Amino acid sequence: MMPPARTESALYLDQASEVDRFLDQISDVNELALDTEGASFHRFLDRIYLLQISTREHSAIIDPLPIGSPAKLGQLLQSNKVEVIFHDADYDLRLLHQDYGWHVTKIFDTRIASQLLGIKSFGLAALLEQFFDVKLDKKHQRADWSMRPLTPDMLEYAAQDTRYLLQLKDHMKSELQRRGRLHWAEEEFARLEGTRWEAEEEMEGFLRLKGARDLTRRELAVLREVANGGTRGGAAEVSTGSALEQGQGLRRESRPTEIRARCRGDATGARSRSSVLARTIGECRAKQRQNDRGSCRRPGSASLADRGNGRRIYSGSSEPELVPVPPSRI
Repeated sequence: MMPPARTESALYLDQASEVDRFLDQISDVNELALDTEGASFHRFLDRIYLLQISTREHSAIIDPLPIGSPAKLGQLLQSNKVEVIFHDADYDLRLLHQDYGWHVTKIFDTRIASQLLGIKSFGLAALLEQFFDVKLDKKHQRADWSMRPLTPDMLEYAAQDTRYLLQLKDHMKSELQRRGRLHWAEEEFARLEGTRWEAEEEMEGFLRLKGARDLTRRELAVLREVANGGTRGGAAEVSTGSALEQGQGLRRESRPTEIRARCRGDATGARSRSSVLARTIGECRAKQRQNDRGSCRRPGSASLADRGNGRRIYSGSSEPELVPVPPSRI
């Protein structure tokens, strides 16, 4: 068991002057731990809602919503003199590039390190429990970090994402050296430096919606047009009806009148898009089964995770391929 990290309670910073003061205080460090919080389970198009930072002595949580881009932090992260420690850096790097245009260098990823060391449970919660006897409250794993104000227990949960990373890095780097695998890890870390947010990924946020993997190609096409036609930002409201009416490549006749009416009505201006869309798609499915002579099925999976580059891709074409199913098989 490793000793607890020697960091004070994390500061919550939501004013530009406070952020600059803190970043000036840590400007001479040669390493820092970083994490970000998005809201991909609650927003189609994600962005950064919190930035957590830890050094050997200090920890802080920066709220970027009221202050915008913390430029001095970008200077630290892009300096080749500062090692930046992440746990599972890929998505953090993509968000940092998307929101601020930052290209982080000199990376150490404790997730990659733990895998190279053969640790089977390499999630951060499992590692914190194994090495520090710290148990994270799982109720915040899918918290909506876009909400304000954030509760004290949410802030404490967020702070723990970086509080122990520097000590965890020390242990894993030592073990990698002992086993002759450090150069493997360094090769993987160097590859992460090229991680960027690709423009096409903005159109794929709808695949993160709970239940999307269970939809047919036709239903995925409807969901895609609702999400990408009706939103251009993480917190924007969406009119499901207008998005469906404007959906490219979807024939109006293919959607039952009852569903079109529902989409124009109840869902217009809905703030909770996930529940509305899931309910609407569910009704589409039910009506299709009742009204269509045939049905539709997907020849393959609608989405898959490309673990090589961390991108989530859609295996369907832009024009959904409909595969008739004989009535005897419905």
